[in-house]
Amino acid sequence: MVDLSFEKVYSTDRKNENCYIGIPLKRGLLKNTDTVSVTDGEGKETASQSKATALWDDGSVKWLFTRFEADIPANKGAEYRLHTDRAPQEYTGVSYADGIVDTGCMKVKLALGERLFEYIELDGRRYEGLVSMPVLKDKKGNAYTARTDSWESLEEGALTAIIRAKGYFCLDDKKVYAYEIKLTFHRNKSAFELGLRLINTTNEALDIQSLVITSKNTGAGSLRNATGISNYKTKFNESCGEELFTYVDAEYLKYESNEHNPEVYYGTFFGDITDGEIGITGCVYQAQQNFPKAVRTIGDTMEIMLVPEGIGSVTMEHGMAREQRVLYYFHSPDEDIQSINNKTIIYQMPDKPAVSPSVFKEAGVFPDIFADGYNYDVEFFIMTKVDDHARAYGMMSWGDCPDMGYTEQGRGGKNLVWANNEYDYPHACALQYARTGTRRFLDYVIVNAEHWMDVDVCHYSDDPLIMGGQYEHTWHHILGNNIVCSHQWAEGLLDYYHFTGNKDALDTAIGIGENIERLLETPLFDNPGEANARETGWALRTLTALYVETNDERWLKKCDWIVGHFEQWEQKYGLWLAQYTDNTVIRVVFMIAVAVGSLMRYYRVRPQQKIKDMILRAVKDLCDNARLENGLFYYKELPSLKRLGNNPLILEALTIAYELSGDEEYIKAGLPTLKYVMTYKAGGPSFKKTIAENSLIQGSASTKSFAQLMIPVTVFYVAADRLGLL
Repeated sequence: MVDLSFEKVYSTDRKNENCYIGIPLKRGLLKNTDTVSVTDGEGKETASQSKATALWDDGSVKWLFTRFEADIPANKGAEYRLHTDRAPQEYTGVSYADGIVDTGCMKVKLALGERLFEYIELDGRRYEGLVSMPVLKDKKGNAYTARTDSWESLEEGALTAIIRAKGYFCLDDKKVYAYEIKLTFHRNKSAFELGLRLINTTNEALDIQSLVITSKNTGAGSLRNATGISNYKTKFNESCGEELFTYVDAEYLKYESNEHNPEVYYGTFFGDITDGEIGITGCVYQAQQNFPKAVRTIGDTMEIMLVPEGIGSVTMEHGMAREQRVLYYFHSPDEDIQSINNKTIIYQMPDKPAVSPSVFKEAGVFPDIFADGYNYDVEFFIMTKVDDHARAYGMMSWGDCPDMGYTEQGRGGKNLVWANNEYDYPHACALQYARTGTRRFLDYVIVNAEHWMDVDVCHYSDDPLIMGGQYEHTWHHILGNNIVCSHQWAEGLLDYYHFTGNKDALDTAIGIGENIERLLETPLFDNPGEANARETGWALRTLTALYVETNDERWLKKCDWIVGHFEQWEQKYGLWLAQYTDNTVIRVVFMIAVAVGSLMRYYRVRPQQKIKDMILRAVKDLCDNARLENGLFYYKELPSLKRLGNNPLILEALTIAYELSGDEEYIKAGLPTLKYVMTYKAGGPSFKKTIAENSLIQGSASTKSFAQLMIPVTVFYVAADRLGLL
């Protein structure tokens, strides 16, 4: 059994609310998801559906993803319980057959070609044209017609069905830009979520003039048109069919006060058209965060403008993708605007259950990051660092931020250099969520991982060394840099998959791994020691993570090869030294720490004495030869570079050496570094806003900082605390 807890959020009751959770389980606990059910605090079962998103090597469930219905009272939390040994009752769920989705109160007949639906049936009445296919226009004046080639079921069960269409935006009869439409339906709901993922499948940038989805109701006497936008209280505009237009752009946001963590919630943004028969609400998910956005209603027509013409601009570079989501809700003509508004706010910030950190600790899916005690200084430092990062609002920027260090170095010329989730910021946030159960850290994972797998990964290229890979920090997210092993990660995408059930993230992570495999075949890696430890070290970490995720031996083939490179590298120089100037080979502390951390991840799945010995030799050498008189490790081993090293990765290397040897001197050697790292305490969230490059940027701290320090600081903190050294 696993206890599921909802915190207090809304002042209204929620009945049969659709909720989901990803939970790690101990090896051997659950063999089959057919024995998973959910009950409320009184033991009454609720509708649910479950699937395994990862298995242990013995075939038992490692990560369980469960959807369930919950009743959550006004101004209170709620307790539910997940059972792993009780088969669920039979429920009439969402069905999908012969192109028809039936939720129990709504039927939708899916269409191919240039229509989204053949019809939508509500209360026994069939409607055509309630929601049309999106229309794309570029700034060259071209209008593209969306044509669907196929539909496929991604998920079906007692509670939810997710159906995906694939097709192209076509110019005349030529397929140009690929798209995916993902429709999510829930049991007994007269609503669905439409996710539109546009993919630039060309070698040129796409400058979007407009991207619009149109809805029409029956025209049976216009009773009310409305738009709503909020952050605290919703501002409504209403008419009896006259035109209404509401939009959000950079200027709007710059001068609007908002104190929310915007990954969790900013506000709502919707339109509504209601006539004598039916009302249609369209609500854009995180519209403000993904500006520019607009909604227009006039008469019997509503236009959801995912990119509104003449307001802001959106450029998708070659190979980029971006998904935008809209909730379509069909309601009776007499439902009042406040009731509709309430539903849209809950859509923006849904109730999410959480489990105790002990569930993560006992499952053993994450590193040893769970301290026995509670050191206020360290805990406050970690929490401040995870929260204190810049946010970049804008459709192509949300979920990323500029790195001002790289920018001020001139790496992007006159352009901002984007962090591109360097050092795997989503994974660092996932670990902090596991340690605390705090909701906003989970939402940090979701927002940043969705940007990463859309914008920062190449979805179209003729070059196999680019296709599927993740771009390193660069300008315009992808321009000016190639794809390299040292800036590709997978763990945060896998965390996102487990927490959301969205398999696109797993597919993206596998694509990154395949790109790394191809890169490792290039001449750069022919001679050990010539490619620095970051290249092979991070490659080893990502490939090992994919093996741990999939239990597929294919990922270990290159791992053994990389280990051999580290052996040959050590033999060549006597140590893991890096070529620097034309006539020097030096110790680079953070690169050696990368090598140690990556080798240890592989060692845990394939223990070998030679790996253990290499690690201990490397860390002992750093302790003996790479420390200054004040106890800190230097940056690099040259008179011109022996400044104070502030890279926290050495703390993980020291913790690993302690784990392998039991020698607490390694932990003592890291105490000055921990203290030094913690002197750079962030000052809390910044509310300063700047408009730059089609984005609104708030704050200045890069996500890279927390991504780099989370694992080293936390594992070192846990070890030092248990030894009584803090």
